[in-house]
Amino acid sequence: MIDHDAVPPAEDITRFYQPELARVIGKWQMTEMMVLLRLQPASGERLDHAPGQFLQISLPGYGEAPISFCSSPTQTDSFELCVQSVGNLSEALHDLRPGDFVGVRGPYGHGFPVEDMRGRDVLIVAGGIGIAPLRSLINYMADRRRDFGRVIIVYGARNPSERLFVEDVEAWDARDDFETWFTVDEPDETWTGMTGVVTVPLREVEIDPARTTAAVVGPPVMYRYVAMELLNKQMAEDDILFSLERRFKCGMGKCGHCQLNDLYVCQDGPVFRYTQLIGRTEAIEVWAPDEQKG
Repeated sequence: MIDHDAVPPAEDITRFYQPELARVIGKWQMTEMMVLLRLQPASGERLDHAPGQFLQISLPGYGEAPISFCSSPTQTDSFELCVQSVGNLSEALHDLRPGDFVGVRGPYGHGFPVEDMRGRDVLIVAGGIGIAPLRSLINYMADRRRDFGRVIIVYGARNPSERLFVEDVEAWDARDDFETWFTVDEPDETWTGMTGVVTVPLREVEIDPARTTAAVVGPPVMYRYVAMELLNKQMAEDDILFSLERRFKCGMGKCGHCQLNDLYVCQDGPVFRYTQLIGRTEAIEVWAPDEQKG
């Protein structure tokens, strides 16, 4: 069922259906496959996105694609998107230069429930490019630091060369009020940190499960094992948040590409509580608590 609460009021309906122009004002090559674009709406208006939401970005002749925001909404004059080169449109986006224009519409979907997270400890678990949408949440909490308890960041990448937002990661690590755990699957001669998948450092993290909310983004195969670790730490299922950025197309629940049984991921998500996903094996391979003795 479409969540009509996600549909904007009448005065914003043009932005909801029709792309607006945004100017590229910055571009950074982060890895061989990933580019960071900083965009500014040509109208000068703020998009007012929430951490975890996404927008539709388009180029004439190439098409349109959904991409999550990776900048905090506290960055009011512009916004940032992390684009992976996977097809014709994304390759064309990689070729953009400052001064070029793209079409954008949105924001769409439900992001992380930051109001519910206020006053609580927040455990961030990021795998691979999952750090991109979580960067929006992390930097939001950094700018609203007094509103949150402990901020714990666990970030795993395949190898050191594929780590994203290295400068941000170093800044988070340098903060006295952030707790950081970093790991890579395949270390090289430059790597001095932990080695292993993201659940390796996660096992060592000590939390107060009664006051902790976990925000998890990464490849789907990771979710089952992260859920196992978090439930083993006695976290409540309702306090575990997953982002399911799967098969988006229209962004408005009309095309059905992202339908997950009775849910539309683009409208009801992309951020879901673990309790919403139990029994929906197409979403993630959900783990049952009685497996912990196996």
